[in-house]
Amino acid sequence: MATALALLPDFLLILLGYALRRRLHLGDHFWTGLEKLVYFVMFPALLFNSLARADLAWAQAAPLLATGLAIMLVGMALGGLARWLFAISPVSFASLFQCAFRFNTYIGLAVAAALFGTEGLVAMGLLTGAMVVPANVAAVGMLARLSGASIWRELARNPLLLGTLAGLLWNVSGLPVPGPLTHLFGRLADAAIALGLLAVGSALRLRGRPGGGYATAAWFLAVKLLALPLAAIALAQWMGLVGTYFGVALVFAALPTASSAYILAQRMGGDGASVAWLISAGTLAAMVTLPLWLVAGR
Repeated sequence: MATALALLPDFLLILLGYALRRRLHLGDHFWTGLEKLVYFVMFPALLFNSLARADLAWAQAAPLLATGLAIMLVGMALGGLARWLFAISPVSFASLFQCAFRFNTYIGLAVAAALFGTEGLVAMGLLTGAMVVPANVAAVGMLARLSGASIWRELARNPLLLGTLAGLLWNVSGLPVPGPLTHLFGRLADAAIALGLLAVGSALRLRGRPGGGYATAAWFLAVKLLALPLAAIALAQWMGLVGTYFGVALVFAALPTASSAYILAQRMGGDGASVAWLISAGTLAAMVTLPLWLVAGR
């Protein structure tokens, strides 16, 4: 119960974003602009601010990153089975494949901060930032077969990856972050989580029928919200993770798919509507499954 109550404000912000988009009639341009502001400015600032000043325990961080990568590989393997298990078009499969392993950084950072404080925020920032590379290589690689896009161009333009790398490089340099910059990034970071969760809620949509049908959608949801957290518990224990790092690994595995998966599918000529449906269903379902997994992982 305590875990559910700790996460309740974050889930309420998601639902508030959903309600605001439909009641205030601000227009798609407002919400698109908000998403871009959070994605390109506020969350990179949050990641930089957290990592640049953190006392990183690399001896523990290495097993955490290895666990995160193993979790994603499990998702990729199980997601790939959908091609043979269900009657699904190549376009829909290439688009939905990413929903088996991509993760919502906004929700992850919010949950980690709520449950584990600054230590959890730093650990989640490090994990999600590092996992941007394999997630995008796999997702873009699958969709690139349709559009011929460059994987490395996508990575080079990813602001979350750039924010993470900048924070790590500054941390390794040992240089102090100037006071005015600390305050600036701190203000942006304070607003990032709240606005990011509102943006997640504004993007919820469950219209139409997902490509491959509801059985295919159920498979991807089960992989992301059930199979991966179960695998995370086993992998984290095997890697010797305890305390905050164990909890962060479990939260990472139980996260719903990021809304950027929809943007990627749209931009690369994929089945964006089906991805949007799956992201929305997964986000709503995660409001139930995520607290349950955190209780089960104790």
